[in-house]
Amino acid sequence: MNAPRTARERARAEITREITDAARRQLADSGAPALSLRAIARELGMVSSALYRYFPSRDDLLTALIIEAYNAIGDEVTVAVGTADNPRAQWRAAAAAVRHWAIVHPHEYALLYGSPVPGYQAPQTTIEPASRVPLGLLGIVHRAWESGALAEAQGSVHPDLAAQSADIARQFAPGLPDAVVVRMVVAWTQLFGAVSFEVFGQLNGTMDPAGPFFDFAVDAMADLMGLPA
Repeated sequence: MNAPRTARERARAEITREITDAARRQLADSGAPALSLRAIARELGMVSSALYRYFPSRDDLLTALIIEAYNAIGDEVTVAVGTADNPRAQWRAAAAAVRHWAIVHPHEYALLYGSPVPGYQAPQTTIEPASRVPLGLLGIVHRAWESGALAEAQGSVHPDLAAQSADIARQFAPGLPDAVVVRMVVAWTQLFGAVSFEVFGQLNGTMDPAGPFFDFAVDAMADLMGLPA
């Protein structure tokens, strides 16, 4: 069991939460490029030097927001997959969770999947949380393949693509055929493409509201990956 936090640790955690909450409000009002530690300090009634003890720079605060957001969408997808009892239902649940989180948190979604923030370079600490959703999707396909439920992928892939796919499989889904890995990556990118088009208004006036189109696309991606109906 973890040792109880001291009063100082609890106070620090509370102030950190207040800072990140204020930063998210700034994201909604002004966007990530305009994020300002001084403005957050003013909003919270803190002197800038005190805030810098929690986040030494704007980039440190951005990193904290990015990691929190990746973990939030990762948690939502993990819970959703756990409620479904077959591979296609798990895929549908995961896709719906991504879409739901993005619609409820559009500014945080934009921070993760929108235009890069000028001057910001994401550190290595963001890689693991950023990997949670794609690895969760890959896990659905891998488990379906291991159980024999996945339809056999037809055709071959380019040697360069096969090498990339083999590297992914070796690290995260041992034994998964190259063609299946490629189809899963296509589905992953198409899923986030569909969500981004909706969140960023690219479907306005066409597939609007986007729900029926999204459901159709999710099932088309499931077919591509060979998930049983």
